[in-house]
Amino acid sequence: MGPGAWWRDAAIYQVYPRSFRDSNGDGEGDLQGVIAGLPYLADLGIDAIWLSPFYKSPNKDGGYDVSDPRDVDPRFGTLADAKELIEKAHSYGIKFIADIVPNHFSSDHIWFKEALAAPKGSASRSRFHFYDGRGENGEIPPNNWISIFRGPAWTRTVDGQWYLHLFDSSQPDLNWSNPDVAADFEKTLRFWLDLGVDGFRIDVAHGAVKENLLIDHRDPERLIDALRLDFLEISQQERAGLLSDVPFFDREGVHEIYRKWRLILDEYPGDRMTVAEAFVYPSSRAARYVRPGELHQVFNFNFMMLGWDAAAMRASIEGTLAELVDVKAPATWVLNNHDTPRVVTRIGSPRKARALAMLIHALPGGVYIYQGEELGLPSAALPDSARQDPAFIRSGGTDKGRDECRVPIPWRSTLPNYGFGTGTPWLPQPTDWAQYSMDTEAKDPESSWALYKKSLSLRHSHPALGGEGVLTWIDAPEGIMYFTREPGLEVVVNTSDLDISLPTMGTSILLESAKGNSLQDGVLTLATNTTIWLQL
Repeated sequence: MGPGAWWRDAAIYQVYPRSFRDSNGDGEGDLQGVIAGLPYLADLGIDAIWLSPFYKSPNKDGGYDVSDPRDVDPRFGTLADAKELIEKAHSYGIKFIADIVPNHFSSDHIWFKEALAAPKGSASRSRFHFYDGRGENGEIPPNNWISIFRGPAWTRTVDGQWYLHLFDSSQPDLNWSNPDVAADFEKTLRFWLDLGVDGFRIDVAHGAVKENLLIDHRDPERLIDALRLDFLEISQQERAGLLSDVPFFDREGVHEIYRKWRLILDEYPGDRMTVAEAFVYPSSRAARYVRPGELHQVFNFNFMMLGWDAAAMRASIEGTLAELVDVKAPATWVLNNHDTPRVVTRIGSPRKARALAMLIHALPGGVYIYQGEELGLPSAALPDSARQDPAFIRSGGTDKGRDECRVPIPWRSTLPNYGFGTGTPWLPQPTDWAQYSMDTEAKDPESSWALYKKSLSLRHSHPALGGEGVLTWIDAPEGIMYFTREPGLEVVVNTSDLDISLPTMGTSILLESAKGNSLQDGVLTLATNTTIWLQL
């Protein structure tokens, strides 16, 4: 890692705790399971972990429907388990990033229960977005907005008013113009910072502030297509038109929230940090979230949504780095997460996924790794009867949801449930996942796990890797990305379907995503769909 704050070039591992490791045999992962996995993560070379929500929740949306953000849900353990996890992670030199959800609470939260029991126009209802409906008897929702999970974004209450929920009806959106909301989140931030967390991943960071709540959108169904991160077929031109002005995302008021949060984090020692989930358009608007005095990192969704195309990837890398120069923020590189298809499935082959991982591990800035990515796990085929995602339920099954990337990961090839735990996993694991288990891959020097371990080790030890140093492009044939990192590293990526030979200044091969390459007399022969790191 380079000099500066730890988060600027860290390798951060996303833990989806329900699917990581089950310590008590109930079929769901938990905090003690994460504690048991810390030696594995330290050995892999991880600098920090980000945990998806483990707070009290009815779990209608994988824990992102939070009913108490300052306590642990019993399915994951206790507050004492959370404290132990933070402390033990630190003992391994691993930082701890918690998830925070400012867009909405669960309908089980005490505030929303109070709001439903209170009359129209009450202070309790003003913490959310309650409105009378349209039509003769208020039977039509206040506007035509569609939930991200499909279906109307409004639900009617017994007394006839409607409340806004951009996600499931169990996730009422918060009204950030109410000072109670800001005060409660400050309390939550300080609660976890005092317990020792090193940062926060901010869910739907671009969504807290809404405008024009009583105005219809011209094409709400297609707008949701454009906003989804599951790679629906939609042209960039159409996406640009639909996302040019979204009344409930990326409004100017969100920045006031995060400027106040930054002041809170800056009170604490140890380079505490934030990373924003902000899918905005055009991508240059993401840099606004990491201006001085605001957040620290923002996820790079522009790159994550690309196919295996050298020209498009180079343009995205150049654009990302250029957009962040003026705000002096580091880039982030991510290939998948708990909301998207796994990279092997998205990109179309394990070989390409390995080459893509080596590419982003060589770029300036930080990398995020979704649990199981290092094993080369594909998305898991699931029967509809097993699906639990609210997107699947609310769409009547037309949207298959995100369960396929959330299946519990395999630890041991010969144990029941691949060593995830003794109880039946909450989502069924594929019958052919023994080949991806950690013990199997640890024995294979050519496995995906072995590649990740080597690349992360080199990110820590090689002076050109990690950090935010200069990247210099070198002219190359079509289908090839070729650049140097100083001091002393050359990176070549072959996205074509042919082996390619080209001159190089490299003197030896440091790491290769696949075999079949050669370096002789200043000429590199690079196999199809392969990335290679060369020592200069």
